Amino acid sequence: MGGVNGANGGGTGVDAGLGGGAGGRAGAGGRAGAGAGVGGDAVGRGIRGGAGGANLLALRSHNTALVLDLLRGGGAEGISRLELAERTGLTPQAVSKITARLRERGLAAEAGRRASTGGKPRTVLRLVPEAGHAIGVHLDRDELRAVLVDLDGAVVGERRVPLDLGAGADAVVEAVAGTARELTADTLCPPDGSVAAAPTPRPPDGNLAAAPTLLGLGVALPGPLDHVRGVLHRVTGFPEWDGFPLRDALEERLGVPVVVDKDTNAAALGLTAGGDRGPATASFAYLHLGTGLGAGLVIGGAVHRGARTGAGEFGHQVIQLDGPPCTCGARGCIEALCLAAVGRGDLAEAARVLGAGAANLAGLLDIDLVLLGGRTVAAAPGAFVEGVGAVLDARARREGGREGAVPVRIAPGGARGVAEGAAQLLLAPLFGRGDGG
Repeated sequence: MGGVNGANGGGTGVDAGLGGGAGGRAGAGGRAGAGAGVGGDAVGRGIRGGAGGANLLALRSHNTALVLDLLRGGGAEGISRLELAERTGLTPQAVSKITARLRERGLAAEAGRRASTGGKPRTVLRLVPEAGHAIGVHLDRDELRAVLVDLDGAVVGERRVPLDLGAGADAVVEAVAGTARELTADTLCPPDGSVAAAPTPRPPDGNLAAAPTLLGLGVALPGPLDHVRGVLHRVTGFPEWDGFPLRDALEERLGVPVVVDKDTNAAALGLTAGGDRGPATASFAYLHLGTGLGAGLVIGGAVHRGARTGAGEFGHQVIQLDGPPCTCGARGCIEALCLAAVGRGDLAEAARVLGAGAANLAGLLDIDLVLLGGRTVAAAPGAFVEGVGAVLDARARREGGREGAVPVRIAPGGARGVAEGAAQLLLAPLFGRGDGG
């Protein structure tokens, strides 16, 4: 999508703010200018990040997102203003105003000069990754993993601690808050422990407003849940979470914007927002097999959530009517069959069942790629790629497809892929790489 040249020449004609632009939608990370999403809604409600983080959020606009994304893609070598204008479709004047504002806020810096064809050398600009940070938290049934990432998506801090998701809301919220404090204490907070740009009254102990470049916190956990409101539903195996406002509880505890999403959607967003590091296709399924089973669906380059943000409950497709009982209350779910096979040590059968579900997705959605992740897959990646691939190969032969079977690969990102994706719930909208709906 090209830029919008506003009458003011500043390139902010489709300014979203972070609370969602005019006509914007509520989903977290919609295209910049089409709606900033849940993280932006948090800012609109008066939740404040650190001084630098708040300034960065205020810069959200469609055209600024285009420029920021190109600056990020330019890496350390940078990109010239003329190239930015050519690739965004913005006027040189609009690009100059946007880049001046980014430099003023410390988000862009000169990266040297580049020879031009005639005339004086061009100044090239680069993104300043350390100008903004986000925390991504993956809440699994028995573990909490958190990462601190910069604007480039590079991990600059990581924590991993045991967790009992059934221990109750207070215990889980405190575990997240404590881990977030540890991550920011040494890297982002002033040495004297002062609170930068603190609201009045002074924030409670543990507030993260002292981290000057922190944009907020993304939290990913098993669904189902209401992504827009940050409210959990009957998390499979943990019905006591039903109706708990996790987003609001964490925002009140930490004093920064919080976005809550399903683990599989966060991982899928992390993959699609990764630029050149993500898959080179616009439509794929990310299948996550760990202590449970779920899917993140990317269709046309955007995470597909469905009308009620409930898409991707892949593990609870029933494929055996009289099969074993599942924790969701049904029988014969893919998750129940997969985990039962894993428990018996029969990885070939687990992969075959997972492949049957993947084949259903491929037939239903016509996806280009299946990516596998999760700790169970990570323990035997070859077995799962081979087993799932065999089922998809058989389907392709049966249907006589001319283009062959849908390929199967291990998702990049490894064990922290979900946590990194959770951080992208805050970062991706800044670069116009949010999700769809």
